[in-house]
Order: sequence, then structure tokens, then C-alpha cells
Amino acid sequence: MTALASYTWSHCIDYGSQDYLYGYQRGDCDFDVRNGLSSAISYDLPNVNANRFTGAVLDHWGIDDRFTARTSFPVTLNGSTLPQPDGQLYFAGLNLVPGQPIYLYGANCDSTLQQLHDLNQGQGCPGGRAINPLAFAKVSSGLGNAPRNFARGFGAWQMNLAIRREFPISERLKLTFRAEAFNVFNHPNFGAINSSFGQPTFGQAIATLANSLGVLNPLYQTGGPRSMQFAVKLQF
Repeated sequence: MTALASYTWSHCIDYGSQDYLYGYQRGDCDFDVRNGLSSAISYDLPNVNANRFTGAVLDHWGIDDRFTARTSFPVTLNGSTLPQPDGQLYFAGLNLVPGQPIYLYGANCDSTLQQLHDLNQGQGCPGGRAINPLAFAKVSSGLGNAPRNFARGFGAWQMNLAIRREFPISERLKLTFRAEAFNVFNHPNFGAINSSFGQPTFGQAIATLANSLGVLNPLYQTGGPRSMQFAVKLQF
């Protein structure tokens, strides 16, 4: 058996992760992720060695498992677009509304957004959570008092599992069969959050994580639905 695990804590702070349309404001970086965990285990199951038949069925099996988890990325909340003295436009952010929670959860999230007509009757908040539209107000001048990048989206976790079997053919030749399942629990991971204040889906997840990353087919991205693949390898 072989096992390994790593944990990372980090905190990234800057004055602007993007250098256009945003006023300089100290805050968390756009890519600030505080906690990350990665672990893996590979286990060659003991051979039975009872008799030839049971050995042919039960020997040479192995399991490989990988688990990853991380906390959420910040969400840059966009509000009013105001002109600077030179005529250039900038995003002014948002003001906080006292007494309102920043996040909505569960049934309270559903009912609040339904009352605001941001959700249809009977419809639920994606992932059971949303940033509360009632907690913010537009800015008329200057920068909003809502701290930059203080709101957060969804964290993510996923487990991948593989089962393998070796078939010894000769001393130097063996065949390996491998079945792999990605996101074996079919756990939904949510990604992109609508950060444009005033839109009906503001504060809500508008895509899964796999559909938010780009580049590759969502099926092969982290956070995609459960998928499986099978492989056969000849080693000599």
C-alpha cells in the first residue's frame, strides 16, 4: 500500500488582479483559494493463494483512489459603471446594506429569490446557496464600501477511483486491465457565479465547475459528471 496527502493554506492579496475598469483597492486576489487538500492511495490486494481456481479469479487485483478538495474562489461583484475625471469608465463596486446577510441558504434562499422574482415558483437556488441581492446597493459616486473580492462562490471536491487487474503471461510479460471512474460519487460542483448586480441571476451559480473552466470538453474537466473509461495495457 502506498498513500500520500498534502494540504495547502494560502492567502493572496493585491490591489487589482485585473488592470482595467477597476479602481485600485486592496483585497483578495481573484485566484485566492485559502485551503486545498489532495490525497491518493494505491493498494495491491493480497493474493489468496488458496488453489488454482480461486487464484485465477481473486489474485492480482489493485485499487487506486484520489481525492481532492478546495475552498471557494472570490467573486468580484459588479455594480455601477461610473466615469473618471479623464472620461474613462470604471466599475465602482457595491455598497453594503446594513442588517442583511451576505448569503442565503436552503429554503430561505428559495423563498427570498422567489419573492424577488429572481426564481420561478417551485424553483430552488442552484447548490442551495446564493449571494443575497438585498445585501447590496448601487454606488452613485466613488467606490462602494463592499470590500473587494470578499464574497465567495462554491468550494469543490471530487473523488476518482480505479480498479485494476494484472494477468501474468510470462516472467516478463503481463496484461493489465484498468477500469476508472471520475467523480465516482457524481457530486455536483458549481462554478461561475453571476456577479452583475441587478440581473435576475445575480449571486447565483449559473454553471457547473466543469462548464466554467473552458479549454477542454466538460466531461474531462474537474467537477464534471461521473464518467468512466476502460484500458488494457500490455507490459513487457
